[in-house]
Amino acid sequence: MKVFVAGATGALGRQLVPQLVAKGHEAVGMTRSADKQDLVRGLGARPAVADALDPDAVAQAVAQAEPDVIVHQLTALSGDFDMRHIREFFAVTNRLRTEGTDHLLAAGRAVGIQRFVAQSYAGWPAARTGGPVKTEEDELDPTPPDAMRDALDAIRYLETSVTGATWTEGLVLRYGGFYGPGTGMSRGGDQAQLIEKRKWPVVGDGGGVWSFVQIEDAATATVEAIEHGSPGVYNVVDDDPAPVREWLPALAGALGARKPMRLPRWLGRIAAGEAGVVMMTEVRGASNAKAKRELGWELRYPSWRQGFAEGLG
Repeated sequence: MKVFVAGATGALGRQLVPQLVAKGHEAVGMTRSADKQDLVRGLGARPAVADALDPDAVAQAVAQAEPDVIVHQLTALSGDFDMRHIREFFAVTNRLRTEGTDHLLAAGRAVGIQRFVAQSYAGWPAARTGGPVKTEEDELDPTPPDAMRDALDAIRYLETSVTGATWTEGLVLRYGGFYGPGTGMSRGGDQAQLIEKRKWPVVGDGGGVWSFVQIEDAATATVEAIEHGSPGVYNVVDDDPAPVREWLPALAGALGARKPMRLPRWLGRIAAGEAGVVMMTEVRGASNAKAKRELGWELRYPSWRQGFAEGLG
């Protein structure tokens, strides 16, 4: 197939494009920066330069590519992650998940694509009630912290738009927290540096349950979704959801850093805001049973415990 990858130079795109090429697919990689065309070529794809927030540019790029499948991996999450300013951190990504999704869907409809695969997130959007691990059938958080409401609204919009597109096969992949080469949780990555500097504490009881996925495993699941699978939503996470109090010290150890500090909830609220406290103490993990069953997805790193030791990059 010919696959149009929007966000080809991001952390996932850099893993996804070579895997697509290795499977015999023809890849066209969209990037906003003309300076990254050689990077796209080096991954094995033909570059297409377009600003995802410019509908005419997107329409032209997709029309020229004439793809069978569009893969929407657009985010703008590079730079320092400050939980106290989480609304500002997600502002551009929210536009990419709303306006950018609209532009790609419109362009895909114009050329008659067979399938549309889009990136969503499994890390914190689930309702903070009931058990610690959620499936795709469980509801999203009806009462998120105010600072996270815009981001959750954008995720809802993307998922509804993609799965509701009756003219194509729409699949949404809710990825867990990425780690590994090119991500913030890699050696030298932004988030790893915070841990090494002891600026990422365990807040309260550290009971917030996180789900992770190593970046190469995430790309493998994406290839499976491109090639087959029924329309719908899939959690792309590893087998081992775990509370912050377990995985954060383990990641610090894998990085050769000291154990993270511990802060009471009230002090964590001052340091990281209510959204940060919720992520440390209340969020739920995700089950990958559907993705493994329906996509035939197999993980190289079934647990972050192995992945942090071997797959950080």
